[in-house]
Amino acid sequence: MANIDLARIGNNTLKSETGETVELKSLWNDQPVVLFFLRRFGCQICRWMASEISKLEPDLKASGVSLVGVGPEEFGLQEFKEGGFFKGAIFVDEKKKCYKDLGFKRYTALSVVPAALGKKVRDISSKANAAGIQGNFSGDLLQSGGMLIVNKGGEKVLLHFIQDSPGDMLPLEEISKAVGISATVQAGQKPVCNDDVCTR
Repeated sequence: MANIDLARIGNNTLKSETGETVELKSLWNDQPVVLFFLRRFGCQICRWMASEISKLEPDLKASGVSLVGVGPEEFGLQEFKEGGFFKGAIFVDEKKKCYKDLGFKRYTALSVVPAALGKKVRDISSKANAAGIQGNFSGDLLQSGGMLIVNKGGEKVLLHFIQDSPGDMLPLEEISKAVGISATVQAGQKPVCNDDVCTR
């Protein structure tokens, strides 16, 4: 886990769904927070991950933990909200400052193609298709994401996760464990990998 300077990163600003500018640290001032950094609002994989992480929301809320989604641009936000993929508050990091400070990498035009065609991405894509979750290729295709979990008051990083592949996602149990709750949810089933599913 990289050394995260919460005091410095906490001064970065995000834009709320209503257009207000808020400092990142305001999200952990009064309660622990699970911050899910999406690659793009239109990304099918991100939408599926958002719906999976949202399964934790009732348990998080009951334990006083806030669930927050952050996107790197406003593009696609309305459609994302209308799709109901995420149960927490949503913010936009227009300057991508949090993404940069947290070490979430940017692909190049060349490196994004093999990353997007990897097995993890294909597996999640088939899960998303089975769940009726679609996506698009609009917006910034090169940004990767991850997760940051911070305790109340912002003294401590409870978890810092950086995607290596667009299909990388923390197991729900790891997220629950980081905030000290026992979740009652089942993760979405991984598709059975046969030649038909995994060679397309």
